[in-house]
Amino acid sequence: MGHTDTLEFQVGDLAVYPAHGVGRIESIEIKEIGGEDMAFYIMKVLENGMVIMIPTANVESVGLRRVIEENDIPKVYEVMTQKRECAFDNQTWNRRYREYMEKIKTGSLFDVAEVFRDLFLLRLTKDLSFGERKLLDTAQSLLLKELCMAKQKDEKFMMNEIESLFSDEGMTGTQPELT
Repeated sequence: MGHTDTLEFQVGDLAVYPAHGVGRIESIEIKEIGGEDMAFYIMKVLENGMVIMIPTANVESVGLRRVIEENDIPKVYEVMTQKRECAFDNQTWNRRYREYMEKIKTGSLFDVAEVFRDLFLLRLTKDLSFGERKLLDTAQSLLLKELCMAKQKDEKFMMNEIESLFSDEGMTGTQPELT
């Protein structure tokens, strides 16, 4: 067999499953499906204990990937501080919502960071719909969990760091100064 780029995970490895976040590979099991033996990663999502079975052959297609490295964090922060052309108003919220859902489903932390940034900033200028608030929560949770893993810090620390990205950005003036 030639060397392929398929990601191989070992038991105990942390991995990121799109839209669910960071989990640990608990075991690798062989199950017979339709007369064929198939190997599955049994992954437990850290946040809620949910167990997901992922065929090892489908790792690429489901988007399972490794947790980002600490040296990738600046790139994630860069995404968050990029100025976005405000195309919010001429887009219906449900179209925007679908776009955000697609981004979260890619499992890329950079995409998740974009969704977080857009909704975080949007929230400063208007009330978010229920769906948008839920999406912001999801993006924030996925982002925090993985950044905490990469940086070995707790969520409070990471959230402060993220919020400071936004306040340095000439975005001050929208919130009252805390004295």
